[in-house]
Amino acid sequence: MLHLRSSALATALLLSSSGYALAHAFPTTTNPPAGSTLKMAPTQVVINFTEEIEPHFSTLEVVNATGTRLDKNDAHIGPQGAKQFVVDLSPLTPGTYKVIWHATSVDTHKTQGSFNFTVAP
Repeated sequence: MLHLRSSALATALLLSSSGYALAHAFPTTTNPPAGSTLKMAPTQVVINFTEEIEPHFSTLEVVNATGTRLDKNDAHIGPQGAKQFVVDLSPLTPGTYKVIWHATSVDTHKTQGSFNFTVAP
């Protein structure tokens, strides 16, 4: 029983003292904003994350309502550094688009999600 308590205490101390080691990359802002309706089609999608991401193990895709991919498959770190992920877009017509992201933070934790935006004339 003492060994079990010692192990539990050691685990709790390790978890509480290693905030960086437990970091996950989650979006803080997106452009276009999630759920937004735009009058002009964007030329790229930008996601800012809470942690730096590893671009070689992360993806960023934009698809239309039928699932056709409309980004240029060039996801890359943005000008603000490794917390920013960017993908360029082919010209978009009016419609609703889904952004699908998979992020691997530099400490190898994986997160994923999606959001929509609409282009309306």
